[in-house]
This record gives sequence, C-alpha cells and structure tokens, in this order.
Amino acid sequence: MNTPAHLLVGGALFAHPTERRMLLAALAGALLPDLSLYLLAGISLFILQIPPDVVFDELYFSPAWQTIFGIDNSFLIWGAILGLALWRQAPVWIAFAAAGLIHLATDFAMHHDDARMHFWPLTTWRFESPVSYWDSRHYAAWLVPFTITAAAISAVALFRRYRHWGLRILWAGLFAAELYVARNWLLFF
Repeated sequence: MNTPAHLLVGGALFAHPTERRMLLAALAGALLPDLSLYLLAGISLFILQIPPDVVFDELYFSPAWQTIFGIDNSFLIWGAILGLALWRQAPVWIAFAAAGLIHLATDFAMHHDDARMHFWPLTTWRFESPVSYWDSRHYAAWLVPFTITAAAISAVALFRRYRHWGLRILWAGLFAAELYVARNWLLFF
C-alpha cells in the first residue's frame, strides 16, 4: 500500500472528529513506518546526489537501511506501544499504535522482495509475500484496485466526518496522490 493510502486508512479507522489529537496521532502512526525510507532516500537522492539505481538497488537492501526499516516496522515494537497505551488507557496513543499496526499488517501482506523485518529484534527473517502492491510481476495489477478502493472508502469516510475545508482538501489530495502513485507503479513496474 502506498503511503497516502496508509494515511487515509489509518485516519478513517482511528481518528475521532471531536479529538484533534487523535487525528494527528492516527496520521503519525500511519506515516511513521515509511518515514525513514523518505528521509534516507531523500537525503541520498537530493542532498548527497546518489543515483536512484544505487539508492533503490543497493542502499535500500544494505544491512544498515534494512535494520532501520526493521526497527520502525517491527510488530513487536508497535505491539508494545499498543499494549502500553491500552494498559494506560491512553486513547491518543492507542490511535497512534493501532494505525501503525494496520500499516505494518498491510505491508506484511503486500511486500515481496522489498519486505521488511517485521519481527525485529527477535529475528531478521522477512516474509516475502506472493503479492506486491507495486510490482506487476507479483500481481500488482490485481492488488491496485483493492488498495485504491480502500483509500477511496477511507477518503469518503474522512470527508464526511470532518467538515473543515482544509482537512477536506487534505483527504482529496491524499486520494489524488494515491491514484497518481498507483498509476505510476503500474506504468513503470
């Protein structure tokens, strides 16, 4: 699933319209598992001027980057955050952790050769799903309608739940970004 879809789904499932902090927490939880990739790739591509093929064919799969991805994509770490939030009865932290766990669950099911170490630090094992959200060699053309539908349903739910025009522009923008990115994955991969 692309990051815009993660944000829409996380927001739709765990944000509450009367509690602004829950919306921010749900969006942060949905974003955080992908944030390190954006930071590492962005710095490598735009600041260090490393060619894209080196960034995505070599650095992405390097032990250092994979360890970082293992940390921020660990079911164990996110599960511990959720467990602590439930124990402390902290709704904002529950929304944060639950949105992160939904992100991880969809990534677990939709990443093939770019899979993450979802059970770090116990193991470096990676589940290579038979399907990929972006790679047509692994049924992305079949999966994209599902992810777009999930993003659309989530965007509509958020649009109806939040009346503020700024948020409605955000939901529409995230959905447009999801369509654009999904289209590009199918065209180029």
